[in-house]
Amino acid sequence: MSSLLLPILQDEPATELGLEAQLVPTAPDAALAEGRLWRPRRVFITPDAYLLPHGRDMLERAESYGAAVVRLKSNRLTGLSDSSLGEVDERRAYADAKTSFAIVVSPPGARKLQPIPPSADWQFHLAQGCPAHCQYCYLAGSLSGPPITRAYANMPQILDNLREYAGAGRVTSASRERAHEGTTFEASCYTDPLGIEHLTGSLAESIRFFGAWDAPVQLRFTTKFAAVASLVGIEHGGHTRVRFSVNAAAVSRDFEGGTATLAQRLGALRRMAKAGYPVGLTVAPIMPVEGWREQYATLFADVAKALADSADVDLTVELITHRFTPGSKEVLQGWYPKTTLDLREEARTQKRTKFGSVKYVYPKDSMAEMRAFFEGTIGDVLPSARVLYWT
Repeated sequence: MSSLLLPILQDEPATELGLEAQLVPTAPDAALAEGRLWRPRRVFITPDAYLLPHGRDMLERAESYGAAVVRLKSNRLTGLSDSSLGEVDERRAYADAKTSFAIVVSPPGARKLQPIPPSADWQFHLAQGCPAHCQYCYLAGSLSGPPITRAYANMPQILDNLREYAGAGRVTSASRERAHEGTTFEASCYTDPLGIEHLTGSLAESIRFFGAWDAPVQLRFTTKFAAVASLVGIEHGGHTRVRFSVNAAAVSRDFEGGTATLAQRLGALRRMAKAGYPVGLTVAPIMPVEGWREQYATLFADVAKALADSADVDLTVELITHRFTPGSKEVLQGWYPKTTLDLREEARTQKRTKFGSVKYVYPKDSMAEMRAFFEGTIGDVLPSARVLYWT
């Protein structure tokens, strides 16, 4: 069992909750370079998803990784642990969900695209849920029910639906600095699509779709994984920007369970840049941990080394500080009861969103100090990189 999973289950043996078989290497060399692949213990498939070729393809891939198949009789997900019986059962439901993979059809509401400032003009969804165990998970509190990973089988419908949104963006398309990117479509709002690509094939299909799309458009996704071998040779046409989520060594080590290592992610960054992809760094969530200046400076120096022999790299940087809501804090502390993540409300500033909800961010002086450091360091170490935003 990967030691990255141990912080999740500090109150119960991992084997009792069935997480011991969650990660599996494809081959020794591949595991070293790209990290281990997620292997779900169970795969659920709905009747409607089974009718679609992409759904059956995903089912076959999941079976090849040893997943037990559950053919559902209705289009509702059932069969997960009952989480209504107390703390132990709630955590067992979490463990069961995190070792399960569901193949479903995206509902019509998911195909009505919404803007996602400041990242992209539109967000669209290949899946919902993530196999990683990040103790600051930003999906906590925003997705209902157990955190099972659901992948969508109706890919042609999802991709064809994007056409009507081309040229209609009001986020990056309306930005003088980013208008050259065309209409941007973000695919990693509710999932890490690379973390499940070996099961879905949906990223490859999306990259090919955007590569053949004769319009000023761009597919965007961000990932904490590194298994890019299946994507390197795709005719992407420069229409896909792959961003790697990176962080200070301590943050990655302590809070990002079940993901590729930083070294593996930077190796994948280098590989995608050499394949001609526009690439990026999503530095998130930024935390002023002990020695944060030194750790983040080392991170950017390592990025520079990784890209040193790649010519004409199109590199962007997105800088996102840690924040949380009362709802996400409650969920995260239920999932990771012994986390050392700093969720002290008294150490933050309360901020209200345009919808009236509350989130906790770092105080203004801390934010200004960190922003000056990051923008200055990136300017010195990665002078050709474009910082897209700070938030």
